[in-house]
Amino acid sequence: MLFSCKCNPNIQNEGESFLQGVWVQDSIQYQDQLLDYTRHKFTFTCDSFYATLETKATVSPYPDSCFNGGNWTEYAKGKYGYRNDTLYLIGTFTKANFKQRISGCYRIGQYIPKLVLKEKSAGKLVFQDQHDVITLNLKQKIICDPKPL
Repeated sequence: MLFSCKCNPNIQNEGESFLQGVWVQDSIQYQDQLLDYTRHKFTFTCDSFYATLETKATVSPYPDSCFNGGNWTEYAKGKYGYRNDTLYLIGTFTKANFKQRISGCYRIGQYIPKLVLKEKSAGKLVFQDQHDVITLNLKQKIICDPKPL
């Protein structure tokens, strides 16, 4: 019975090598014609991700005090997994310093998008989520250096 279990190492997983780096969505197709859109920036380091989501909107989903002229930024961090052609992000919304946020104007709680990889090249990734096509360009490569948990 003792030999059927094995302890996981107390070290961070290496994640997917092709994702390691800083990826930015430079533009959004038809952005001038949309009522709202969100530009994405992802940093993948080992098995972790950090997301910056910059939203521009003409119609407010939030109270006037939070609308900020139709421009706001949200942040999230967490772990990711990649299986077959799908990237699973499992995290929480945070403050700008990536510390936990439990209240405020914008989304709080879980950040759990599922992105299907449609195209992959050396410096470009194209994902499809429920609503959008997200084209990311590599801005900086990162080498995973697993840290103790």
